Amino acid sequence: MKHLFTLILFLFGVGAATGQVITSLTDKNLKVPPMPKYDKNKEPGLRGTIAVKLDTTSVYYAYVDSAAAMIAAERWADAEQFLRLAIAGEPENPQNSLLLSNLATLQRMQGNNAEAVKNYSLALDMTPNAVTLLHNRAAAYLELGEVDKAQADYEHIIRLDPRDIDSRYNHGLIAMDQGDIAQAKTDFEQIEVIDSKSPLGAEGLATLYKALGELNKAIEHYSVAISLKEDATLRANRADCYLALSLLNAAENDIIAALKLAPDDGFIYLLRAKLNKMRFQRSEMERDIQLAVKHGVEPAVAKALLQVD
Repeated sequence: MKHLFTLILFLFGVGAATGQVITSLTDKNLKVPPMPKYDKNKEPGLRGTIAVKLDTTSVYYAYVDSAAAMIAAERWADAEQFLRLAIAGEPENPQNSLLLSNLATLQRMQGNNAEAVKNYSLALDMTPNAVTLLHNRAAAYLELGEVDKAQADYEHIIRLDPRDIDSRYNHGLIAMDQGDIAQAKTDFEQIEVIDSKSPLGAEGLATLYKALGELNKAIEHYSVAISLKEDATLRANRADCYLALSLLNAAENDIIAALKLAPDDGFIYLLRAKLNKMRFQRSEMERDIQLAVKHGVEPAVAKALLQVD
């Protein structure tokens, strides 16, 4: 049983970077309560449950066990092959929804989002309302640039669980990008109603108002988000608003805080370069442009943003 346990834990750990992963077919991810209450640790999905008993003496289990061993050795292609063999060997096994999800996650790790979408979709054919799978597929669609399909998955999740904060946030960002300001505002405001301690509602509203050029409102909401979650990106965005309003000391404070949190973020150095330009400190500005480039900003982008020859 050791390797199966390793497989489950490994793929669960990968979730933060590459998407959420179903680790078992249980009430936690396959049930929709009649009156859902938001719980960040639960993923509602299909009504009812699927009882799965894995025979540890079966060939199916042996393939799953081998897949886990390949994952432990970071042999992703071999892990994929063993998962495929397990699924092909018992195509009617209800546990295949889990294996297909994990197969897709391995593919996303390797940048193969098109194949990942296919396998998430196959898993969803078996468990069509599994919220975790819908989250994963939506993320893969976004990486492929298929925004409308991602939005459809987020809408499906919201129908299943109107209190799912992550889906509302992503739904709002897509709506904003598509010019549907009213929908975006509704999504972000609803997050604040669902969970006043979540920073995502304030962050979404701040992003919206910044895009609309309403910088004082953006600053107000960035401040709320920062009070809930200290974050370099939030600090940097608020600093950018302060710079646009020529509030240089406030911008400097945020830039200092952001660099402490993310000293390798090139765009924060670019913000500091902008600050130094506004203070007519050319040598410091040029130093920060070099630091921005050193930390990943394209030289042409840095110079264009600052209009430096």
